Amino acid sequence: MSYTTNVAKMAAAEVTDFLERAWPQTVVVHNVEEMPVYQEHDVDLLWTVVDRAGRMRVIPIEVKGDRYHQTGNFFFETISNESRGTPGCFMYTKAKWLFYYFVEIGRLYCLPVARVRPWFCHQMERFEERRTSTPVGQDEVYVTIGRLVPIQAVLEEVEGVLHFVKEDGQWRREHREHGEDTESHREGTK
Repeated sequence: MSYTTNVAKMAAAEVTDFLERAWPQTVVVHNVEEMPVYQEHDVDLLWTVVDRAGRMRVIPIEVKGDRYHQTGNFFFETISNESRGTPGCFMYTKAKWLFYYFVEIGRLYCLPVARVRPWFCHQMERFEERRTSTPVGQDEVYVTIGRLVPIQAVLEEVEGVLHFVKEDGQWRREHREHGEDTESHREGTK
């Protein structure tokens, strides 16, 4: 298993732990990363919750694991495979939430896709483009293209972003972000 795959698996496991332990409304979390029908829509987890009206809802989640916390940026993938011209997961995911997890420091950002993607697309050129290579076999790689988006810009400019830190095995919510209200905090469980 490649290091990249290990990071993705570790992130999915930590996000599952977060949903099961930090959200009392959680009924169950299903990992669907390996299921082709969900891969087509770039959905990694199905989060079943009981909403305030007592109804069960299933919320699709995309998980992004990242090791490069020291940059202060998110990497929003715009092209998944340069040689094939396939769109990046950030551009087409059908998930309601993107859970962006920095694996080495236990920081989780919960990004509402319906708010962060239009914000990003409207001003994509503002952010530096970067290419990264991903190993896919013993001697093969493919090039992914994305944008480096300052975390602080997202926190200040996109409403409803939630930020958590895992310390000593416990999840703790960080300060209120710009524009966040109580309703957006509960959006995942409506």
